Formats: sequence, C-alpha cells, structure tokens
Amino acid sequence: MLSGSCDWVSRLGVQWGFHPLGSLGRSAQTVSMLPDTVHKLPREERFAYARLLAYMARIDNELTVDEMAMFEQRLGTALLSPGQRESIRAALKNPPSLEECLEDLSGEAGRLALRDAVMMAAADGTVDEDERDALEDISEHLGLREEAVEELLNWTVKGYKWMKEGYELLDTLEE
Repeated sequence: MLSGSCDWVSRLGVQWGFHPLGSLGRSAQTVSMLPDTVHKLPREERFAYARLLAYMARIDNELTVDEMAMFEQRLGTALLSPGQRESIRAALKNPPSLEECLEDLSGEAGRLALRDAVMMAAADGTVDEDERDALEDISEHLGLREEAVEELLNWTVKGYKWMKEGYELLDTLEE
C-alpha cells in the first residue's frame, strides 16, 4: 500500500494547487462541520482517541501549525478533563508508542480516531510513508477493510477541495 504515498502528494498539492488547510488560512474552523460523536464516547475512549491524535501529530518528528490547529480543535471536541488534556499535551512532547495508543481504542472511537488521524496526516499537504504506515496499522488493528485508509484519504481530499471552493466563492461575492 505504500506505493500510494507519493500519489497523495500529487492529489493534495499538485493536482489541485493547494495545501489542504494551510492555504485556506482557516485551519481550526475547517473541521467543525464533521459528522461527529466524539463527545458522546465514554471518557476513557475519548482519552484513547486524543492519545492517538497526539501520536499522529508527532509521527514525523515535526508539528506544523496546521497540524497543531487541527489537534487543538479535535482535543476540544473530545471534552477531556483538565488533567487528561495536560497528559495529552505532554504526549506531544514525548509521544507514546502506536501500540500503547491502540490498547484502548476500538469500535466507534477507533474509526473516529482513524478518520481524524487521516485528516491530520493530510493537513500539511503530504502524507508521508511513516504516516501512511501508521494509518494502515491503525486500520488493521481496528479490523477495517483493506481499502479503509484509501477511502478516508479520498474523502479528505474531496472535503478539502470543497472547502477551498467555498472560500473562493466567498471571494467572488462582492460587487
């Protein structure tokens, strides 16, 4: 499946000429229209969800502004206690292993975490091999179909393109 990694660089940046979140200048707001049930999950599952996002944010040993904005927005959606939020932010500095992140993650929380991990991986305009490998490992752990990551990446690209078109439309509405 790694052969598709380079494809994502072109799909996200070259083909449509934009970086999904960065060029929009609206990182945190862009994901607020997601169909979401994160806040309805039990607290332990919300914490596991957030730990996985912290892991994904640091997988390439770099934390971009776009990734941080998305991470903070999703962390807010998880409605964690102050202590849990502090623990998750500490995980940004010293991320747990992927195996640790997956221990308490299954079902709906896992699917939501994978969806948001895909969006975080794509936030900077590229999905590198390490990110793609981790996404595939998460999907496998959750017992999802083989094409799950590819479908989520396609959905993410469509969503970012749709948002870009919306911002471009707004720019044309003035007389």
